[in-house]
Amino acid sequence: MAAAQTTIGLVYDYDQTLSPYYMTDEVVFPHFGIHVEQFWKKAHALVREDGFDNELAYLKVMLDCLTPVRPSNAELRALGSKLHFYPGLPDMFQEMNGVLRPEHKTMGIKLEHYIISSGLKELIEGSALRPHVNAVFGCEFSEDREGRINFPKRVIGHTTKTQYLFRINKGMLEPGDDVNDHMPADMRPIPFQHMIYIGDGPTDVPCFTLMRKYGGNAVAVYNPADTTRSSFRKCYQLTAHADRVKYIAPSDYRASSHLRLLLEEMVLEIADGMLRRKRFEIENSTVSAPGF
Repeated sequence: MAAAQTTIGLVYDYDQTLSPYYMTDEVVFPHFGIHVEQFWKKAHALVREDGFDNELAYLKVMLDCLTPVRPSNAELRALGSKLHFYPGLPDMFQEMNGVLRPEHKTMGIKLEHYIISSGLKELIEGSALRPHVNAVFGCEFSEDREGRINFPKRVIGHTTKTQYLFRINKGMLEPGDDVNDHMPADMRPIPFQHMIYIGDGPTDVPCFTLMRKYGGNAVAVYNPADTTRSSFRKCYQLTAHADRVKYIAPSDYRASSHLRLLLEEMVLEIADGMLRRKRFEIENSTVSAPGF
């Protein structure tokens, strides 16, 4: 039996996409007295000199810096309450539901929001965003017998982010679900054509590419307050030269902003397409009564 396929999935990166800050720089380093520049210098050295993956490098340096008395995951989650976001968040998550018209809702069409980040999942879990999103995927630590973080349990890099797009696509959100299991296209709860991915730069290229390949939607956002223009240039390159995205917008999530207008039109376009298909299915499954 085919899935209803009436869900529109909005999927977000976190750092520089939902917030102008890197989450660890904003709340973890100040709390534990970690020097930001020295931290990233050590992490980059592991990548450059020892061949570490970027994400494993920063997680290792974090564990080193937090030794000997490391925090628990619960303590990290509590720090998430201090995270700050771009204008319009978290209100936008609820406000977007108002874009759908009554006829969309009658057909069961709805929105779901997801975050896929190379940052720490526990920080987002403790943030003001969490009540508004269906699931968060991010890097995680296991804990020792004393309840202190001691080893990376899950690592999400910019290439492995695409795995989580497939998880959302197939509805396989739990770590134990084998996302490689075959699933027919009509059984997938959120087809890629019903998905919108919002990211900020080169680390989101694999996700942008997947969206384009499978007929999904993508928007690259930039920080309009960045006077160096580096944030804008990353997005400009993605659309003008790399052909990764069709749209770029300032990271302002308030009503009537350029970004909100783009997202709302994409949602309406997807919802209207669902509506047409559902009506066609209903009309073609109805057998007319015999005439007299």
